[in-house]
Amino acid sequence: MLVIGLDCAPPELVFEQWRDELPNFKRVMDHGAWGKLESCIPAITVPAWSSMMSSKDPGTLGFYGFRNRGDYSYEKNTLANSNSVKTDRVWDVLSRAGKKVITVGVPQTYPPKPVNGIQVGCFLTPSTKNPERPYTYPASVMQEIESIVGEYLVDVPNFRTDDKDYLLRQIYSMTEKRLKLVKKWIAEKDWDFFMFVEMGTDRIHHGLWKYHDPTHHKYEVHPVFNESIHNYYRYLDNEIGQILDLVDENTTVFIVSDHGAKKMDGGICVNEWLIQEGYLTLKSMPSSLTAIDKCEIDWSKTRVWGDGGYYARIFLNIEGREPQGIVKPGEVEALRDELKAKFEAIVDPDGVHIGTTVYKPREIYHEVNGVPPDLIVYFGDLFWRSVGTVGHGSIYTFENDTGPDDCNHAQFGIVIKHDPHVDEGAGGRELSGLQLMDMAPTILKQLDVPVPADMQGKAF
Repeated sequence: MLVIGLDCAPPELVFEQWRDELPNFKRVMDHGAWGKLESCIPAITVPAWSSMMSSKDPGTLGFYGFRNRGDYSYEKNTLANSNSVKTDRVWDVLSRAGKKVITVGVPQTYPPKPVNGIQVGCFLTPSTKNPERPYTYPASVMQEIESIVGEYLVDVPNFRTDDKDYLLRQIYSMTEKRLKLVKKWIAEKDWDFFMFVEMGTDRIHHGLWKYHDPTHHKYEVHPVFNESIHNYYRYLDNEIGQILDLVDENTTVFIVSDHGAKKMDGGICVNEWLIQEGYLTLKSMPSSLTAIDKCEIDWSKTRVWGDGGYYARIFLNIEGREPQGIVKPGEVEALRDELKAKFEAIVDPDGVHIGTTVYKPREIYHEVNGVPPDLIVYFGDLFWRSVGTVGHGSIYTFENDTGPDDCNHAQFGIVIKHDPHVDEGAGGRELSGLQLMDMAPTILKQLDVPVPADMQGKAF
């Protein structure tokens, strides 16, 4: 089995807009099965790929994004790398079953863990040059990769940049190196399961969506950049064609993404809003844009604070839970409901309702582990991001506080499955109702390996 992962690839581009211009994607679809794949909540790289490959929701996994509260103090934040994943993912189950596995760049595989084969770390890898902290398992593979591609790029350095020429060069350089390695290993190594994830799709969407989408509020006409995403997909399609030509007629192929992409209309300054509504009190307002954790919060008068990102994480300052909590445990549910109603009523600067959705972790997850947010907020159905900094002087912003970013995530990614022993008929069969936790049991079933009873998805 070969799994081709494309971070952030949206169904609108692959299945609709460019289907006839991407002959190799089309080739997999035309006699296979394909459809939208619903992401987890939150629809973000970490935790989505781990949710997909473990068949566990983010609450069960115990992390709700790349950054998470480490405990109920106000200071401790942790980063969710592979050490945060306390459950088996597909390659662990397959390794124990004696299958040979190779994974390259799958998010949350740094630091790499022992597998029956090879694991190459992901975009969270701090350095590919430190032999004391190898980014591959086994460590000896580091030298092999260097001999094949030179300096291996796990990600685009500084992808939130105004220098779009630099960004494009780096994206192509990263993708070329990864796919050169992948093609060589597919052809030369012994494997039963091979999976890689390309981050270039995500980085190009975030960096160049305003040139791609004429409905973007910052759309610009540009002789090169207007076609940049289109050209990159055509380049990827050609590379995928070369990869498909390397696998034999006994290999099932998946092309999959963890979430989609959509234009970003703006940002809701979540902590500015909480201050304005009387939930959050600072001892003094900062004179310039300041991260909320660098502000002096008056905890004796603060009931709620929030975090920025593609979605908002809302935390209540609960008595007996937080060090200086003031919300009585008996008031928590009423406060959550009040906040939910108020967030969902938010309008844009013109007074138009933006359509925000608010989730309570205990209502959407099988279990709730780690330190969950008290609410998860999708501002404007993810057309608006959550901006955590304070000092905007408004609840609205049209600049991203963490650097240039044109797009947000969308709830649906893609899945395309081609089993050489099953002809789904001309044009392929469209799938519906799939969630990304369905991937892991499907992979295991296809490879005749028993599906663990605690997996939450269903094989398709």
